[in-house]
Amino acid sequence: MKIKNLIAAVLMVPALAFASESVHLDKAPNLQGNNAALQNGAKLFVNYCQNCHGASFIRYEKLLEIGLSEQQIKDNLMFTGDKIGDTMKVAARPDEQKKWFGVVPPDLTLEARARASADGSGADWIYTYLRSFYKDDLRPTGWNNVVFPNVGMPHVLYQLQGIQVLEVSKDDKGVEHQKLVLAEPGELTPEQYDKQVADLTAFIVWMGEPGAGYRKTIGFGVLLFLAVLFVAAYALKKNYWKDIH
Repeated sequence: MKIKNLIAAVLMVPALAFASESVHLDKAPNLQGNNAALQNGAKLFVNYCQNCHGASFIRYEKLLEIGLSEQQIKDNLMFTGDKIGDTMKVAARPDEQKKWFGVVPPDLTLEARARASADGSGADWIYTYLRSFYKDDLRPTGWNNVVFPNVGMPHVLYQLQGIQVLEVSKDDKGVEHQKLVLAEPGELTPEQYDKQVADLTAFIVWMGEPGAGYRKTIGFGVLLFLAVLFVAAYALKKNYWKDIH
C-alpha cells in the first residue's frame, strides 16, 4: 500500500449525512453474480477504500464465494498480518483516524443498503457519487461533489478518472444548471472509469448481503412451488365441487 493512498482514502465521510436536496442518480449496472466484476471490485476496495474504511461485518474467507481461492485472497487482498478468518478491518485505530481526518471514517459494509432512498438504490447513489467529484479549491481537500455537496473526503480515484470541473450556467428563465466537464484526463477513458466504478459499487453492494443471490434463488423456488400447488389445489377443488349446483 502506498502511504499517499492511506492519507487520501477517506470515502463517504460522514456516512450518515445526506445532501439537503434531491439529486439525479444514474442507474448502476447490476453486476451481482458476475464474479469477475466482484473480484475486480474487491481489489479496488482493498486498494482505495480499505486504507481508511473497514468492512467489519465481512471476513476475508467470505470472498471465497465470489470465486477467489484462499491463496489468491492472501496474495492479493491481504497486506498485513491478518488471518483468512479475520474481518476486513483497517489497521489504524479510531482515535488515530479522528486525529488525522477530524472524524472516524465509516464502515462501508452496509453503505449501499443505508444509501437507498426515493432517488434510487444505494448502488445508484454510490455509482453516481464516485463519478461526481470536481475540483474545488475552496474545500480543505481541494475536492467537492455534486451528489454530496461539501463532503469531507478527497477524490481518491482522481488519478484514474482525471480532474473534473463544475460549470454553472443559467437558461433564459434564470434557472441554474450544473455540468461536470473533464478538464484533465486521467489514466482511464470515461468509459473505462465508469466500468471500474461499477465493479467497485457491485462489490460494496455484495458486502451488504453476500447471500442475496442464494436468497433470491430460494425465493424463486418457493414461488414456483406455490404456483404448482395452486394449480393442484384448484383442480382438487373443482373435482370436489363438480356435483354441487
